[in-house]
Amino acid sequence: QVQLVESGGGLVQPGGSLRLSCAASGSTLDYYAIGWFRQAPGKEREGVSCISSRDGRIYYADSVKGRVTISRDNAKNTVYLQMNSLKPEDTAVYYCATHTGDIGIWYHAYEYDYWGQGTQVTVSS
Repeated sequence: QVQLVESGGGLVQPGGSLRLSCAASGSTLDYYAIGWFRQAPGKEREGVSCISSRDGRIYYADSVKGRVTISRDNAKNTVYLQMNSLKPEDTAVYYCATHTGDIGIWYHAYEYDYWGQGTQVTVSS
């Protein structure tokens, strides 16, 4: 079983940056695609980005494209989400999750297996 722990969230002003980390234990992340999702109060969980396990495919939601970069360090068993030019509408709890097998629709949360507990990102002046 995989345990995921997100970190790096916090309060940041509009236009600022944060780097979120998703650290895994219990299994190597090599075998999994990893997705980042977010959920704002009163809204559904939405996909932010996904990175495949081996072939390097990367996906971004249109709402964050150009502002967000996903990367993985398999040696550290960690996946990162670098977020720049943050906006108030980016405020949400951010979660990472593992995806086993071929990616279907990367932003469908039901395709993911294990989830972390989330880290809060608040963008406000």
